[in-house]
Amino acid sequence: MPTTIHKHQLHAVILTALKELVDNAQAAVDRAYEAATHEENIAENKYDTLGLEASYLTQGQARRLAECKADLAAFEALQPKTLSGNDKVSVGALVTLLDENECEHRFFLGPAAGGVKVRFNDCDIVIITTAAPLGKALLNSVAGDEVVVKITDKQTCYEILNVR
Repeated sequence: MPTTIHKHQLHAVILTALKELVDNAQAAVDRAYEAATHEENIAENKYDTLGLEASYLTQGQARRLAECKADLAAFEALQPKTLSGNDKVSVGALVTLLDENECEHRFFLGPAAGGVKVRFNDCDIVIITTAAPLGKALLNSVAGDEVVVKITDKQTCYEILNVR
């Protein structure tokens, strides 16, 4: 990844990815609603639950759509800021880590949308939040620090290469 990062461009890439997730979630709601209200799914007797199952699916898809919209709104409210090499990791930071196998990983500490992966400057960047174990471990750390993340019985050590 280049030494100069344009956070506004990265922010725009993330917003585009989140808008695509909202569009996909809306399409899933529309399909589920159509299935739930289709005349073939009208119950013919008390044991015919296809319509009921389709309505549950619609509710689940609607909740997912609401989550996607909330994620998008959180990122729309986020003001991209470029951090220097001495700044602490905070929400909005792009962090490059080196794992125990000498592999680099890039994470964007976001306000929401944990787990979403975007491609930027020929690199994969995964969004994490402070609710995730890695996000908690990184918060307020600086370049050069080591963080240890323990999930179940597996412990992983990372070195923070840079914070931008």
